[in-house]
Amino acid sequence: MSRRRRSVGGGAEPRPSVAVTVTVAVTVAAAAAAAAWLRGGREAASRPRLLRAAELGRYRGGAGEPGLYLALLGRVFDVEAGRAHYARGRAYSGLAGRDASRAFVTGDFSRDGLSDDVSDFGPAQMLILRDWLLFYEENYAFVGKLIGRFYKENGEPTPALLRAEATMAQGVAARETEDGQKQQFPPCNSEWSSASPGRFWCSKQSPEGWPLLLPRFTNEEAEGD
Repeated sequence: MSRRRRSVGGGAEPRPSVAVTVTVAVTVAAAAAAAAWLRGGREAASRPRLLRAAELGRYRGGAGEPGLYLALLGRVFDVEAGRAHYARGRAYSGLAGRDASRAFVTGDFSRDGLSDDVSDFGPAQMLILRDWLLFYEENYAFVGKLIGRFYKENGEPTPALLRAEATMAQGVAARETEDGQKQQFPPCNSEWSSASPGRFWCSKQSPEGWPLLLPRFTNEEAEGD
C-alpha cells in the first residue's frame, strides 16, 4: 500500500503517515494477519532478543552508550541509521530508549505522553500504529521484544498485546471497507449557479461508465410550482 505519512513532531524523518460489506472471513483473516505479524511473523528465524526496560533505556545514542534503539508495541528496532532524527538532542530523541507507542499517535512528547499505554485507543488509532510498525519493519532492523506491557518473560504476547491486535484488525477491516466503497462509488462532484443549469459528475474510472449527468433544470423548475 502507499504508505500514509503521519507526523508526530517537527523533524524531517519520513513517516507513515477502510468491499462494501466486510464478511466474517475477511475480519478473521485480517485479525490473523495482524496477530501473526505483531508476534514476529516477519522477523528473523533466530530467537529474538528479549530486553527489559532498564536495558533498553541505555540505548539512547549518546556517547558511551551501546546503540540507538526504540520500541513500538513492544517490538524493538535499531534506529542507528536514523541517528539524525533519534539521537540525543534531535527532534525525536524522546522516542529512543523506550516504548513510547502512545506518542506516535497523539504527538504528545511530554513525560506522561511518552508512554506505551494504548489501552484506550480505538481501531483508527491502532491503524496508525500499524502503519508505523510497517514503516519501521521496512526501514530499520528488528532487534527483539521488550518484556513488559506487550511481551512476557518468555517472549509470548500478553493480554494487552492480544487486545491491541484485535483492535488493530478492526481498523484494517474498516480501511478495506472504505477502499472498496471508493472503488464501487467513486468520488463525485456537483456544480450549480443561478446563471447555468446544474450538473453532477463522477470519476471516469467507474466500471459503471460514469460520469453521469443529472437532469438539467431551469431555475423555475428547481424552485417548484
